[in-house]
Amino acid sequence: MSAYTLDERLSIARSIAEQAGRMIRQAREEQSFDRHYKAGDELVTDADIAVDRFISEQLDAHFPGETRLSEELSPGEALATDAAQLWVVDPIDGTVNFAQGLRHVAVSIGWMEHGVGKVGVVHAPFLEETFTAAEGSGAYCNQRPIQPSAADELSRSLVATGFPYQRGARKALLPRLAAVLAHCRDIRRNGAAALDICDVACGRLDAYYESVSPWDFVAGWVIAREAGASVGHLYGAPDGVPADLYSRDLLVCAPSVYAEMAALLHRADRPE
Repeated sequence: MSAYTLDERLSIARSIAEQAGRMIRQAREEQSFDRHYKAGDELVTDADIAVDRFISEQLDAHFPGETRLSEELSPGEALATDAAQLWVVDPIDGTVNFAQGLRHVAVSIGWMEHGVGKVGVVHAPFLEETFTAAEGSGAYCNQRPIQPSAADELSRSLVATGFPYQRGARKALLPRLAAVLAHCRDIRRNGAAALDICDVACGRLDAYYESVSPWDFVAGWVIAREAGASVGHLYGAPDGVPADLYSRDLLVCAPSVYAEMAALLHRADRPE
């Protein structure tokens, strides 16, 4: 058993995330970062790396020996699958937004135990919001309880998604996009998966679907589930991979539209 309670872990993670948020604000104010690209398409800044290093050092100081999976400093996702205790970190979710001066930017820190997400913190420094949750304790934004919307039909549902950096991979997603535009109220593409999921958790959005990376969604997944949203995968998780770590074909919805949204996306993937 862990020496820390979930509330203690949440408190420490929140403090680290908010300190990281101050680093992000300062980096933007001073424009003290260079831009690079990894894998040819994905933007990464010096701030991403500096913030990731800070978070890793803080987690190691508080939780020595616990495995970490992070976007910039991770040893690899394979190590994470079997970890008894795992921190999943995105130092800057919405790096393009950060570099462009947009506000949808977040620090995302999640903690998992034996493959189950237990703690989530998503801190948006430019929006001055911190979403938090621990298993069994509900979800909060700036320490106020949150819950998903009461949406019960897709025609009035506001849906969020995102698209991969690789342009060639976007064409396959157009049928889903067309289906959502044809059957839902409208769509939003805000550029930060963690915040999209939290916006479903607090009722600003009614549904979210996307395939991302583990660090993009783990913390938000815990928050949405604790808030009372329905969370799942359109096609399930592979054998041997914890569902709370599997980041493909995510679906997060207000409970009353989950089944209808899943059916819509399934039809879009398999047109007659």
